[in-house]
Amino acid sequence: MSDDTAGVLFLCTGNAARSVMAGAMMVTKAPHVRVTSAGTHVIEGMPISFRTRDALLALDVVLDGHRSRQLRESDLDDVDLVVAMAREHVQYVRRVHARASAHTATLKRLTRDLPNTDGTLAERIAALHLDTVELEPWEDVEDPAGGDAPVFHACARELLDLVEALAAHLR
Repeated sequence: MSDDTAGVLFLCTGNAARSVMAGAMMVTKAPHVRVTSAGTHVIEGMPISFRTRDALLALDVVLDGHRSRQLRESDLDDVDLVVAMAREHVQYVRRVHARASAHTATLKRLTRDLPNTDGTLAERIAALHLDTVELEPWEDVEDPAGGDAPVFHACARELLDLVEALAAHLR
C-alpha cells in the first residue's frame, strides 16, 4: 500500500470511547487515510455513549451510526498501522494477533517516535521495531469509561492533540 491510501485501525478495550473518538478525529484530520476501529473485549453492536458523542461534538467532530466491534484477524488484512490506546491493547495484539505486532503501537509512542522523514509508511514503521519495543506506563491514554462528562471531554481533547500529531506523520 502507498502512504496516500494508508489503512489505520484504532484499538481500545470496548470500541466505545477512545478508539471511536480517535478514529472519527483521524477521518477529519486526514481524509486520505482509511480508518477503522475495534476493541479487544467488546460487547458487539453497541452505539457510542452520549458522553462520547457529546465530547466529539464539543470538538466539532460528528460520528453517526457507529456500532462496537471486536478485533478480528481479518481486520488486519488491509491495515498498515494498528494504533492502540494503551499498552494492554498492544499486549493483546502481540498475544492474539501476533502477525500484526510489527505494525502495532500506542498512539502516544507513534506521535513521539514515528519518523516524519523520507520513506514509505511501512519503512518508517519497520524502523521502530514495534514487535519488540518495551511498553512503558507513559504510553496509556486513560479510559474515560465510568467517568462523567468532563472526563470524556478531557480524553477527547487529549486524543485530538495526539491524532493531529499522528496525522502529520501520515501525510
